Amino acid sequence: MKTEIMHPADQLLLYMNRIYEYGMTTTSGGNISILDDNGDIWITPAGVDKGTLTSRDMVCVKANGDLHGIHRPSSELPFHRLIYAARPDLKAIVHAHPPALVAFSIVRQVPDTRLLPYERQICGPIGMAPYALPGSEELGKNIADVFRQGMHSVMLENHGVVVGAEDLFSAFQRFETLDFCARLEIEARRVGKLKLLTDEDYETMRNTTSHSIETFRRDGMTTYEKEIRRELCRLIHRAYKQKLFTSTQGTFSCRVEGNDFLITPYGADRNYIQPEDMVLVRDGKAEEDKMPSKSFQLHQSIYENQPHVNAVLIAHPPHIMAFAVTDTEFDSRTIPESYILLRSTPKLKFDAVYQDPVRTSETFTPSTPIAIVNNNCVIVAGRSLLEAFDRLEVAEYSAKSVLAATALGDIVHIDGDRIKELEVAFKLN
Repeated sequence: MKTEIMHPADQLLLYMNRIYEYGMTTTSGGNISILDDNGDIWITPAGVDKGTLTSRDMVCVKANGDLHGIHRPSSELPFHRLIYAARPDLKAIVHAHPPALVAFSIVRQVPDTRLLPYERQICGPIGMAPYALPGSEELGKNIADVFRQGMHSVMLENHGVVVGAEDLFSAFQRFETLDFCARLEIEARRVGKLKLLTDEDYETMRNTTSHSIETFRRDGMTTYEKEIRRELCRLIHRAYKQKLFTSTQGTFSCRVEGNDFLITPYGADRNYIQPEDMVLVRDGKAEEDKMPSKSFQLHQSIYENQPHVNAVLIAHPPHIMAFAVTDTEFDSRTIPESYILLRSTPKLKFDAVYQDPVRTSETFTPSTPIAIVNNNCVIVAGRSLLEAFDRLEVAEYSAKSVLAATALGDIVHIDGDRIKELEVAFKLN
């Protein structure tokens, strides 16, 4: 979906709906704006239920101060104006109060974006603006002063967050990613000490992440491939709604025939991916005019080396990823379903995705369908797309249960004899 060609009012409606439906703001909280080519600010209205907004509710504030619309503009308009004045490179602003980011704001801390590879790049430098009365010129000045220092994301003391970008999708992506970082850090601190990526880790990623791939021109498409494309999109959309990954991170693939497979395209908004967007990879080449996910080589190696695997998912759910960014091991011996579907869950080194995909692919034997990659991701394999997706859900729900249990007492795992009983009953060996 090319949101940049949409009318500003329609863009505001689209992204405010996503923010509200994703649980990142309340009925009365938050506001977003766009600065258009005429110098006019399009902004969400004041006092209108976020659950019933239409594009007609959006307000245009002309460069001369005149108002066009059926409502008053958001009471936070002053800081939107001041930010645009301070940073001419910014053309869109998102402000809201997601619970995790509010938690950081009321302890006056900034989420650490060095837990995973791309978050630091997406969020950019983050600052903190001193508290002031909401809607006041003082608050606007405080925020604009921090943006003027070159920040892209600004935490507000005892308030929430404001992010800016060159367009509304980029601002939303930055906002969503920062919220994800906050949620991940909070969960991780419940189970262990944070492990941060080093400069060497980032250098490894830069030096080994190749995104060049030969292409081929395809002829026709089977009904079976069309069906897989449809099913991939259905589960990708579901995974996004369930917060198993963010709008631009998370990769699904599925074997089509032989070692040919369909995979998520690079850089596409996961919430809007359509069947025609999926990329077919055949003999190490991508179908013409499409770019597959950067992790396509790992997916390819798994299909080549593990004939029982027909689907591979890479995701970053915040609860299971809490174990990826700490030294704490994840143990699936919590309830029978968890052990049956997940079995052992080894941890792989951070560079396992980049350095040697063939060696990493050897991990995913029938008895090891899932692995956690330190400070990176969780990789899940399955005999079918639905089985792999089920495993991803079970991993996240199991991790969520373990994290919740830490507030109640010592965890009691299923003992060895009962584990053997499960292995016999469900033919796990």
